[in-house]
Amino acid sequence: MPPPGGPAIVGVVERIRGNGIEQTVALSTSSKIPGQNYLRIHFFGAQGSAPDVPGATFRTINENDLRREIARAAPGVPMVRAATFLQNTYGPFGYASGRGQGGDTCLFAWQQIRSPSTSSGIGRGFGMIQVRLRLCDNQATARQMLNAMYGFTIVGTFKGRMWNPYGDVAEADERLGRTGEPIYPEGAFSRRSVSLGYGMSTGAPQPLPARPKAVEQVCQPETEAAAPAGPRVPLPDPGAGVSGSSSSTEATGTTVPSPDCIGTAAMTAACRK
Repeated sequence: MPPPGGPAIVGVVERIRGNGIEQTVALSTSSKIPGQNYLRIHFFGAQGSAPDVPGATFRTINENDLRREIARAAPGVPMVRAATFLQNTYGPFGYASGRGQGGDTCLFAWQQIRSPSTSSGIGRGFGMIQVRLRLCDNQATARQMLNAMYGFTIVGTFKGRMWNPYGDVAEADERLGRTGEPIYPEGAFSRRSVSLGYGMSTGAPQPLPARPKAVEQVCQPETEAAAPAGPRVPLPDPGAGVSGSSSSTEATGTTVPSPDCIGTAAMTAACRK
């Protein structure tokens, strides 16, 4: 299965052999380079479902066959093999890439999946899987198309332990449960990851914008209104009555003190009446 997000599957051609199964998954193609994009996988083993059908030649990767495969993958495109060691979930793989005259980029990758040895230590597993990927695109770069080699998934295997091409299950990490071996949260102290993605815009990856610092907002209490300048007028007695014809004073029952009773004079006997 191709990685999530593409390239899309156009069709699948399956050939059953006496010693395995070969599938060619045709992928969507957006290029002027002749040929179809594909992901080809070939299972070699003794558990073929058609014993009367002739088996395919059990051949590991060799230099001469690899040169011919690269030349047939993208006709007219000068392909250069990468010298960088790369490894996906299933083990190491290699690839070659080149650019055509019209600017289209092509990538051809290969991988051989075979267990290094049996669990008993005698010989090695007899099952083997050969993987080939051909991609040509008029927008993506070879670096972006490599995402297909890191994201594809194999959903099949052979019956029988001796035919298992993936090898024995890896043991747990030796650091687990040991003192002096701190394990940090994921991503906190990880190495800088390589940005890959098929179908993304070309160009160098741009750094992420700096996260703005949180601005501490200090809630200030509402200040009371400033007291007016001058002498302070004492509050009237709520129970005191008011004489007069003013409707506002009758409604509120407010008594306005005399100007002579402001300040220290408010304590006199005349002002208490």
